[in-house]
Amino acid sequence: MTSTRKPAPPFGRTLCAMITPFTEAGALDLDGAQNLAARLVTQGCDGLVLSGTTGESPTTTDTEKTALIAAVRAAVDDRTTLVAGVGTSDTRHTVERALAAGEAGANGVLVVTPYYSRPPQEAVAAHFLAVADASTLPVMVYDIPGRTGTRIEPDTMIRLAEHPRVVAVKDCSYDFLGTQRVLAHTELAYYAGCDEHVLPLYAVGAAGCVSTVANAVPGHIAAILDAFDRGDTAQAAELQLKATPLIGAMTEAGLPGTVTAKALLSRLGLPAGPVRAPLLPAGQEAADELLAHYERLAADPPALP
Repeated sequence: MTSTRKPAPPFGRTLCAMITPFTEAGALDLDGAQNLAARLVTQGCDGLVLSGTTGESPTTTDTEKTALIAAVRAAVDDRTTLVAGVGTSDTRHTVERALAAGEAGANGVLVVTPYYSRPPQEAVAAHFLAVADASTLPVMVYDIPGRTGTRIEPDTMIRLAEHPRVVAVKDCSYDFLGTQRVLAHTELAYYAGCDEHVLPLYAVGAAGCVSTVANAVPGHIAAILDAFDRGDTAQAAELQLKATPLIGAMTEAGLPGTVTAKALLSRLGLPAGPVRAPLLPAGQEAADELLAHYERLAADPPALP
């Protein structure tokens, strides 16, 4: 068995950054969301992140977000943890969303760095602390400077870790050294938010992942972490590498992960529907490539231990 110290996983280990299904007319598809959530849980996810980046949070209303939490909670009962994306560029609005998420059935909240205004680090810390003070739910801090324009610096993250309700980080910082520094100095549960980092981050002490690719292959993502947990690091590496072509096609093909995930799920006959503007759907060539990568991976499933 591995000896790497693991932080307690407050939200589970294998989390999916779930898409938000829409009808062909563009309305929220709650039946589709319930069916997709049930599939993800059955096939290996012990946590779901709703209304994150992949869940099209910028283009769904507060009412839709609340309805989504309630519907998914009804579908999965207490079998899985629900983390609700509540982050906005407005601290007061974020606090309102966090309170509403708790009332709707979320177990925790995902709070992204305020975007566009590009606050300095003192203001970044104040934003997260205000949410943590106001809500009774544990907070997962979302560090994704490529989208927000502002990095949560390691010193700021270490400061945030002193708050008892700031318990986790979804890490899309692409600063592996900075992440290791925070892991070494805090008890924060880190979750890899970039699928190519699922195994590398887990190997240095992360709690798990929040995976976009898990929308399509939840069992494979879970199997990577399963292999590592039982000490089979060679198989864990093999499974991570086998997933790399699909990861690349879904996250590094010049299209947002929301677009590629919905394109692939639609090809698989799973609930997805269109993306909302300003996003545009994937073209046929991209969808064909996604399906081809998926089929190659699905044809070689992880061996049972």
